[in-house]
Amino acid sequence: MRTRAIHAGERPDPVTGAAAPNLVMSTTFVTEDAATGFSAHSLADDAPYLYTRWSNPTVRQLELKLADLENGEDAVAFGSGMAAATGLFLSVLKAGDHVVVSDVSYAGVAELARDSLPQLGIRVSTVDLADLDELQRAMLPTTRLVYAETPVNPLLRLADIQAIADIAHAAGTEVAVDSTLATPLATQPLDLGADYVLHSLTKYIGGHGDALGGAIVGGRERLAQLRQAAVIRFGGVLSPFNAWLILRGVATLPLRMAAHAESAGRVARFLEQHAGVIRVIYPGLPSHPQYELACRQMTTFSGMLTFQVADGPALAHRLPERLDVFHYAVSLGHHRSLIFYLSTDELQKTSFRLDAEHLTRYRLFAGNGIFRVSIGLEDPDDLCDDLDHALG
Repeated sequence: MRTRAIHAGERPDPVTGAAAPNLVMSTTFVTEDAATGFSAHSLADDAPYLYTRWSNPTVRQLELKLADLENGEDAVAFGSGMAAATGLFLSVLKAGDHVVVSDVSYAGVAELARDSLPQLGIRVSTVDLADLDELQRAMLPTTRLVYAETPVNPLLRLADIQAIADIAHAAGTEVAVDSTLATPLATQPLDLGADYVLHSLTKYIGGHGDALGGAIVGGRERLAQLRQAAVIRFGGVLSPFNAWLILRGVATLPLRMAAHAESAGRVARFLEQHAGVIRVIYPGLPSHPQYELACRQMTTFSGMLTFQVADGPALAHRLPERLDVFHYAVSLGHHRSLIFYLSTDELQKTSFRLDAEHLTRYRLFAGNGIFRVSIGLEDPDDLCDDLDHALG
């Protein structure tokens, strides 16, 4: 994987011999073929570049690299992770269709599913995808897509991709998996039966917190149709400059993820023994409710963990002043460590709006609120000392 992360999709520049990927910022390209049609429908894998909203050499190198890392046939890049998710929903679904979405997912996706899709005549069922019986009951003759996330943000609850794919495919339904928190280093959703795998490239794959991006990986025929609808027509394209930054990040992804996971395990074990901490959730801890699934489905446990304390809001108010190494900030997957408090009641009002049963299940992982922690690349002893000081 380390070799593929560096070399896949890249070739030395044929004119200059430059080894690093070129940054091609041009929006338009000169063509010597007067017969080339001014239509994105005429694009083929070997077609010349014409217009960057259709395709761009720098972006294309990133797409080929991501497809290789996920064992997919092709990839389509987007301007953000939300652009990728929105592009998938609006390309695959139409009025009258039904989609099953994880009841807990990235907040933007949760709000899109609950607020925007129903306005377009698309029926949405939000389901705890850790409960396969609930998924089975939710399937309808009009179900066109099951949208999972594993580990789910922010709970770090897991979904059994292979079992979900078996249920969905038996009903003639496609499966998409947001694998942002796992990355290709931990989980290979396509190998487990998913039809699409999504990533917010802003997070671990970019890795430096300086470039927005998103991507979908899957089969070549599916993605050719998705590119037409979701990128060319909707226009949610990835900037070549951001693609170039993310390419730089992908090269070190295997090394970074190994360090993220090792340090996250150290910090998780430290917090689990801390007198001021009530509970820690990390897929690599035997105390995780789905530890067996984590060991079966993930080859590394990534760098995200959550913990609970007796008075989360009070600690949240103290953290910005007491932390030295951690940044009190949203997002995740950066080289620096981040921490942020997520109130259950606040998320319930703004994003998830769970019914009583699903809210009870949510609280089994989150209680009244969790500190979501993204472990960076600092020395884990420094991170433990910083948290120890903050916790008092």
